[in-house]
Amino acid sequence: MLGAGAVAGAATVAAAVAETSRFTLHEVTVPVLPPGTLRDRASFRVLHLSDLHMIPWQRRKQQWVSDLDRLEPDLVVNTGDNLSDVGGVPGVLAALGPLLARPGVFVFGSNDYWAPRLPNPFGYLWGRKNPPGSVELPWRGMRAAFIEHGWEDATHRRVEFVAGGVRLAVAGVDDPHHGLDDYATVAGHPNEDADLALGLSHAPEPRILDRFAADGYQLVLSGHTHGGQLCLPGQRAIVTNCGIDRSRASGLSRWTERMWLHVSTGLGNSKFVPVRTFCRPSATLLHVVERPAR
Repeated sequence: MLGAGAVAGAATVAAAVAETSRFTLHEVTVPVLPPGTLRDRASFRVLHLSDLHMIPWQRRKQQWVSDLDRLEPDLVVNTGDNLSDVGGVPGVLAALGPLLARPGVFVFGSNDYWAPRLPNPFGYLWGRKNPPGSVELPWRGMRAAFIEHGWEDATHRRVEFVAGGVRLAVAGVDDPHHGLDDYATVAGHPNEDADLALGLSHAPEPRILDRFAADGYQLVLSGHTHGGQLCLPGQRAIVTNCGIDRSRASGLSRWTERMWLHVSTGLGNSKFVPVRTFCRPSATLLHVVERPAR
């Protein structure tokens, strides 16, 4: 019996490790654009990437992400936690490669600034916050590379630009999970002439989502949760590692009647927790379409 249990346990761990490389593309439709915005186009295509947690030798992940350029997104949104190792920046840039030539916007998470630390698994399952590590990551050079290629840093900034014929008003905050946010720097209604008002926050903390909703943003993109990472069958999250409820740990949902929330399952994980169960790493292509005419 003990031998059979050990074999079963080893098989479970092996499957959980293998799950971290089974990259998946999700596609969702969000009806928020004013009627007439798209003219003869089917949708405004937003590629949402998050939580790469890059380690230098993850070539398969780098190639998979790079190949997403074939989707021809109108906008690339990166919601942070790109790194899991001090040597991860070249891998991030290799992964994003051709996508950096497309319109893009980003905010960072704590694992852009500081390397991860070994978590207490019991604390994680009880929903206790794991403090960031003390090793600083080379985020400044990564940020400079993003900006040099034309991506906008929305961290505590309101930025406006046109992509794919859609007028965008974007605002973002620094990682609220560790109290790095300062919503007052972007507070207020987005430009009413914008076709799409987009909010960015690495962690989907309710206090930030409520502020975006109150100001009139139509869609907020976040990551951080890893979709629960250790899930029950059917991708049912056990914990979210933040303040949102488990039903919103991944995918598209309505936060309010007027605002949608999309939470990415992310494309990586801490190098100290190289497992996933019933929750494959993913990117999402959001088809932003016109809302029904009233």
